[in-house]
Amino acid sequence: MLKTYLTTEELAELIKYDVRTIRESLKDRVLFEGVHYIRPFGGRKILYIWEAIQKDISKPQSRTFIPMANGGIAHG
Repeated sequence: MLKTYLTTEELAELIKYDVRTIRESLKDRVLFEGVHYIRPFGGRKILYIWEAIQKDISKPQSRTFIPMANGGIAHG
């Protein structure tokens, strides 16, 4: 299956969110690395996977968080 990769700016235009909102509020809370976005070649650049975002955008978001021993959280 072919995937469509988008920059943050391109994603913002499609879903009508501000670029800053995507970077600060959605990334790692609603959009997860390896599912909704990747960092090609291990770099800093982020590319969003449009098909994964389209699939999940209308689903209600779970607010289940599992605390981890190291102080982080797992999204359950």
